[in-house]
Amino acid sequence: MPTITVEPAANDTLAIQEAIDRCHAAGGGRVVVGGGRTWVCGTLRLKSHVELHLEAGAVLAGSSRKADYEERVLGGAYAGDAGGFLIFADSATNVAITGLGTIDGRSLEWMDGWWEPAGRYIRKPLDWRPRGIGFIGCTDVQITGVTIRDMAQWTVHLTCCENVLIQGVTIRNRLDVPNCDGIDPDRCRNVRIVGCHIEAGDDCIVLKNTAQHAGKGDCTDVTIQGCTLVSTSAALKIGTESFGDFRRIVMTGCVIRGSHRGIAIQLRDTGTVEDVLISDCVIESRHFHDAWWGNAEPIYVTAIPRRADTKVGTIRRVTLSNLLCRAENGIVIHGSPDAPIEDLRLDGIRLDIATLSKWPGGRLDLRPMNGAEHGGLNPGGNPGVLVRHAKDVVLREIEVRFQGEAKPWRTHALVAADVDGLRIDGLRGAAGNAGLAAQRIERCRITG
Repeated sequence: MPTITVEPAANDTLAIQEAIDRCHAAGGGRVVVGGGRTWVCGTLRLKSHVELHLEAGAVLAGSSRKADYEERVLGGAYAGDAGGFLIFADSATNVAITGLGTIDGRSLEWMDGWWEPAGRYIRKPLDWRPRGIGFIGCTDVQITGVTIRDMAQWTVHLTCCENVLIQGVTIRNRLDVPNCDGIDPDRCRNVRIVGCHIEAGDDCIVLKNTAQHAGKGDCTDVTIQGCTLVSTSAALKIGTESFGDFRRIVMTGCVIRGSHRGIAIQLRDTGTVEDVLISDCVIESRHFHDAWWGNAEPIYVTAIPRRADTKVGTIRRVTLSNLLCRAENGIVIHGSPDAPIEDLRLDGIRLDIATLSKWPGGRLDLRPMNGAEHGGLNPGGNPGVLVRHAKDVVLREIEVRFQGEAKPWRTHALVAADVDGLRIDGLRGAAGNAGLAAQRIERCRITG
């Protein structure tokens, strides 16, 4: 297999693409982008059996001209998916991006001041902005070692891919740029995300089943391990786009800090979430401006219809264990009358509720949600653990501690309502304000 080193040229896009094409035509190999230089590129098409290797000191910078990006680049089974990627591969096998170099999306080139409703907390994007890396319908994908920074929109979007390894990748996006998710496996199978550091002005790692690719598989067999995450939305999330099933998901050994929401399972559509294990994580969650989804919940598991005509699916067989949480809000477990959360276990969780930001609390964030005030951002007290509309829930060895000055929105250590089968085996903690009981339980069938 050949190794082809890209030679500097007047047009960096053409020089790198020509090397990729030659390597592919020769049966595959490695294309080396040399260090000590910034290579300014528009869309690059990665092809089967080609490894794009960025040497240490190499910077692959996205062009600031829209004309340099291919807006619709896909054919065959995936025709119609929006383009605008800096690097993409379509229906390829054995493709890789490796090395110690940097991919720079130059996000501020695609911003137009600040989004007025949020003041100087969310930047306002231009009407069009590029995305980072897109692999669509690919098998045997690797992204290892590289640093990715300043993306203007989704950083790594994997659609209908199988056998994916993302390891040792650093993503540093701006926390005030909207929609710059870190890694989005969308209807992907056999995915491993290991040892990555991600900072993002949206979700860091989010599993999706988008409506656009219905019928092309579900999101299954995913492991996420040993990552450090900072997000102005959710650090680890399943959903919100949930037009298919999520099965056999393991998240373990992650550190989450300074995030608007820690770990979220957010079902809003017809899919099902089942067989999920989340364990051995340290979580810090804080408030941001309420234009960002999230409300400082360290753990958030919800099944809420997106629209009035949505028949939302089911969340079941989920275990969250051995979690150490410090947050401005409590744990939220919230199903719907027609879609209760089923067979959920919280086991070995310590939650310290403290003031970590200047923003007030006292809200229940169920966005997106049909027929609710502000789409689901509603006033309400914040207990240590809220469980509503659920079935067969076990709370084992849970400790809730309200710290610092009392806040009016801090309520009970536990609020449970409309739970058919609630087992409490070692829940410790007083209420957040004097005169309140530690627990408020309504319309629940207690077991065990």
